Amino acid sequence: MSDKSNSASPLNVVIYWHMHQPEYRDLRNGEYHLPWTYLHTIKDYVDMVAHIENNIQARAVVNFAPVLLEQIDDYAKQLDSYLNHGKALRDPLLSALADPVFTPGHEIRLHIIKSCLRANKERLIDRFEAFKSLAEMAEVAQEKPATLSYYSEQFFADILVWYHLAWIGETVRTTDVRIQKLMNKAEHFSVHDRHLLIEVINEIITGVIGRYRKLAEEGRIELSMTPYAHPIVPLLLDMKSTEQAMPGAELPLASEYPGGIERSRWHMQKGISVFKHYFGFAPQGCWPSEGSISAETIELISETGIKWLASGETVLRNSLQKSDITVDKCIHDTYQYRNASAACFFRDDGLSDLIGFKYADWHADDAVANLVHHLESIAESCADKSDAIVSIILDGENAWEYYPENGFHFISALYEKLGQNKKLKLTT
Repeated sequence: MSDKSNSASPLNVVIYWHMHQPEYRDLRNGEYHLPWTYLHTIKDYVDMVAHIENNIQARAVVNFAPVLLEQIDDYAKQLDSYLNHGKALRDPLLSALADPVFTPGHEIRLHIIKSCLRANKERLIDRFEAFKSLAEMAEVAQEKPATLSYYSEQFFADILVWYHLAWIGETVRTTDVRIQKLMNKAEHFSVHDRHLLIEVINEIITGVIGRYRKLAEEGRIELSMTPYAHPIVPLLLDMKSTEQAMPGAELPLASEYPGGIERSRWHMQKGISVFKHYFGFAPQGCWPSEGSISAETIELISETGIKWLASGETVLRNSLQKSDITVDKCIHDTYQYRNASAACFFRDDGLSDLIGFKYADWHADDAVANLVHHLESIAESCADKSDAIVSIILDGENAWEYYPENGFHFISALYEKLGQNKKLKLTT
């Protein structure tokens, strides 16, 4: 968020995607408790980078939680060790897909059944007739576990393949002939078929971080970070800061979080170190976990050399109201907290939530047209502010399973229409 226009128009618009997953590994043995990191990588992180690659006018800011970067890299290393050295995979679901011999006991079979039903029914399961049929059989087994012994090895092979095919990003589905071949086959998947799918998954996961880095080096996106393990920094610094946002909230008996200041600094420093390891440069921006900030948080982040941070519109409005500061009709601006060096940008909650929660059920063209209309109205309201900037900030991974085709048509149209509109300027 650093190259705002100096002219009165067009209106600067920042699309800011936040990519985050918590630590799913058992740190004692490296085994994953849940598969969401690799599943979102093969569906959402790959699609989001491909959309920008495919549109030369597209611009965005992309935020990564450092602990997510480490897990993506760990999956890449696991898959390399499996494919090239025959070592076991440490994710039970991915291992079940890859293992050439399928002889699990009752509990593991039930775990696979439950895992393969954890997907949006309308968009990821019912979309594919073969997967829908397998899921219906899986639901029967889940309701009546005693029937599991009658389910064949082929059933488990097929539902595992279809579960992963459903999670494959749309930009891969429409271009990779191996994925298309598997989908056309539809049933009776062989060991070779499963190995082929593992190879595609490996290629996606191994290449995805580098693709974001390349776009950043080309100046087409800006990359930012969250404190290392996604802590709520204001609470680490001062538990009583809760009362600023939630007066009267019940607080813990302890007056402070043990070592909160040191822990907060560690999360920032560790996050910057991990970010530099994967992207080759220090981040300029930060999305504090959950957009949570306080005066002390802004000051601490500024101390690290971070140039800007972002938070939510409600935080801004409440802060301005408490400070008795009157805001004109254009609230879309860059803000500074006292002498802290980091600039503060604030999310347009209304526009961001339209994408996150409402547009999924709209036709893509209608949804984008509606968003553009809102932005053009803001441009008129902010016409006298040459540096006005609208920040649309939202989760870059979880919304798309509620959209048709993983949001393919909406995201494509979003970048296309914003890039073409003379009243708006996509920037970072």
